[in-house]
Amino acid sequence: MKLFTRGDVDGFCAIALDNVVQLLLVPALCLGVAGFPPALVFGKILPGIAVSYLAGNLFYAWQAHRLAKKEGRSDVCALPFGLNTPTFIAFVFLVMLPAKQIAISQGSADPDTVAWQAGLVACIGSGLIEFFGAFIAERVRRMTPRAALLARG
Repeated sequence: MKLFTRGDVDGFCAIALDNVVQLLLVPALCLGVAGFPPALVFGKILPGIAVSYLAGNLFYAWQAHRLAKKEGRSDVCALPFGLNTPTFIAFVFLVMLPAKQIAISQGSADPDTVAWQAGLVACIGSGLIEFFGAFIAERVRRMTPRAALLARG
């Protein structure tokens, strides 16, 4: 089994560019929109994202390698891992910014930390929804008419 195959460079460039854009967007939104202090953004948020990128991509690569080995295939591709950009933007505007505003209005000593923690709770909640949704996804797919699955708009 080959370690690298045709298309790996294209895939790497695509996910690398996507991750760079995300890593530029995170400080812009956290510093500019949410008004977080640089110590929080560069000391906690970005290092946490870096660890998740490393762990997530290594895990997905390991899964793809296992599947390729098990099935004797060389065309298995690891799922790219990164931030869900629309969700991140929604969490900034719909979770963290309102949480910070509420914390400020209630006289919190550290509204930035309250907002960041609200974002963490939203991430955990979103992950739990995805986790439990995985157990019913196949049933929902089977019950959904094919035309609805193919519909756009």
